[in-house]
Amino acid sequence: MVVNQQKNNIPKKDFIIVGQGLAGSILSLSLTTAGYSVICINKPSLSSSSKVAGGIWNPIVFKRLTKSWMADELVPELIAFYEYWEKEFNDSLIRKREIIKPFTEEQEKNLWEKKSLDTESTNVYLDSNTYENYQLDEHYQVKSYSKVLHAGNLDVAKFLELTKHYLQTHQQYIEEEFDYNQLEVSAVNVNYKNISASNIVFCEGYLISNNPYFNWIPMKPAKGETLTIHSTEIKLENDIFNKGFFIMPLGNHLFKIGATYEWEILNDSPTEKAKTELLQKLNAVITTPYKIISHDAGVRPSVVDRRPVVGAHPVYKNVFTFNGLGTKAVMIAPYFAKQLVGFIQNNYKINEDVSPSRFI
Repeated sequence: MVVNQQKNNIPKKDFIIVGQGLAGSILSLSLTTAGYSVICINKPSLSSSSKVAGGIWNPIVFKRLTKSWMADELVPELIAFYEYWEKEFNDSLIRKREIIKPFTEEQEKNLWEKKSLDTESTNVYLDSNTYENYQLDEHYQVKSYSKVLHAGNLDVAKFLELTKHYLQTHQQYIEEEFDYNQLEVSAVNVNYKNISASNIVFCEGYLISNNPYFNWIPMKPAKGETLTIHSTEIKLENDIFNKGFFIMPLGNHLFKIGATYEWEILNDSPTEKAKTELLQKLNAVITTPYKIISHDAGVRPSVVDRRPVVGAHPVYKNVFTFNGLGTKAVMIAPYFAKQLVGFIQNNYKINEDVSPSRFI
């Protein structure tokens, strides 16, 4: 599969991958297992959204209590992908959980009960039972609630670190900022500095707006901030609590609290405004002592229509993007990485909803 062409005595690669966030990591691993040679170019300090993400997958849209887009296809694929790499890395990556969803009013409870019995809609993900008296800490008790099933989270930071180590071990990783001026693209080849490859895939997150090949994609990035706290009195052990924000246990009495949304000021710097917002929500349900351990921020690479962008450039057929995964990256990325590999290997069709050409 590797073409025996060389540039400066370096064997030609099948793929250059730009970016090693969640998208770049998952695509690099997917291409590698499909038999392709890759080289990943990444500058970790450019964007940290993947590193600070909660990594939660949730198959339900709470606002309407409907299934998340393509949940039936995405959830089995994400489980299969991450469990495969747990074995390869010999480390735990995912944690299957249930999401505790309190009811704020009787109407919400009635809608939940109705939706959970709808065989054409959400019943596989909504617990058909409703419960009473969930003890969140010594003082706060959820009077009425139910659960989202088949949810969970990926330890994103660990996954990225293990992937980086894997790529480094196989001489497939270069840590530097990508310079577009050094890229040469022809019909059969891409050259970058002393690297020759058949294809290139840009997985740059919201920074794709600076990419001269894909800066026409209408991004709508959203900055998000999270807190990590320590408390010996919060009673969550495996469940994720969600009431307009989430509390997720990390183990050792640590909990991740998130997340905020900011569309104007886009950077990776934590703000007092977001910290205050998260603490106000937390203090509304937690009355026991806690200590703030860390405060993190990152920018989610969302697109205006909230769908990822996966596929080839409309002119340069060996220039691809795998981007725009947004808040559901953990859930979306394995499935669409598999679709992109299938397209490259066997010309399988990629879902038209994610094609870059939809913006042309």
